[in-house]
Amino acid sequence: MVFILGVNFPERNLVAKSLQGFFGVGGLTSARLLSRFHIHPTCKVGELANKQVLDLTAALSDMKIENDLRRQVLDDIKRLKETGTYRGRRHALGLPARGQRTRTQIKTAVKQNRIERRL
Repeated sequence: MVFILGVNFPERNLVAKSLQGFFGVGGLTSARLLSRFHIHPTCKVGELANKQVLDLTAALSDMKIENDLRRQVLDDIKRLKETGTYRGRRHALGLPARGQRTRTQIKTAVKQNRIERRL
């Protein structure tokens, strides 16, 4: 088992997929981190050298991920609600905030605005 930012990752997992397990790190960000530290995209977590693990941990600790990013998203939604913007009102009502159709397919549209309830 390899620890990256205090999270256990099995040695058989790909490094790129393991990095995407962090909230706020997607495919592009993980690819950039891999290229920055000269790690092959098909490399597994168990094949990483100790220095590479430390470098990845240091880079991830400098980024805004996990709880910091979740808090920022919630603060942004709260700010929109307080200022009374259209998007803020849609968030408060639990309706889609980005122009999705609501006349039909309301169930699908409402699911996309539930970021507040998931976090």
